[in-house]
Amino acid sequence: MNKSITLATLALTLSVSTVAHSADTADTKALMGEAAGVVKAFGGPLKQTLVGAMKSGGPAEAIGACNEKAPNIAKNAAQATGWSVGRTSLKLRNPGNEADAWEMKVLKQFDERKAAGEKPGAISYGEVVEMDGKKQYRFMKAIGTAELCLNCHGKTLKPEVAAKLDGLYPDDKARGYNVGDIRGAFTLVKDL
Repeated sequence: MNKSITLATLALTLSVSTVAHSADTADTKALMGEAAGVVKAFGGPLKQTLVGAMKSGGPAEAIGACNEKAPNIAKNAAQATGWSVGRTSLKLRNPGNEADAWEMKVLKQFDERKAAGEKPGAISYGEVVEMDGKKQYRFMKAIGTAELCLNCHGKTLKPEVAAKLDGLYPDDKARGYNVGDIRGAFTLVKDL
């Protein structure tokens, strides 16, 4: 066997592998940037809706707005962007938002990252995965708990707020948070 041919083949293999890895890294960075934009396209209108409802009718109004309007806001963001858009949590309010195995793993990692000192607003994660034989890019962005959030997610709720939540979400687990906790995450999927 000719050593120069073997070395040339090895060098070409390494070169192609490096180019493929660089392309994958660039593609992943581009997808992560795109996903961050989709989170804004969903999270921005959702936050505006909730803040508007809080101002006009208080926490009970915001609960109703979240229950009725959040699904359409997610649907509109998905239609506008081509991404599947949703929210999930380790402590669910809406059982329709239950985390799948991948999301559960990422949510637990988010809690570990927060415990290690990362700020919830800076915590996100994305990767290319294969699901049912097709590649997808999956992305999650932590949702932190702000002071305003405690009206509906805190340890002590006003009786009318607790009653509204109990009526809409009988199995609600999304209570007991403190400012700075990770309340859940935006979760996105794009078929590749």
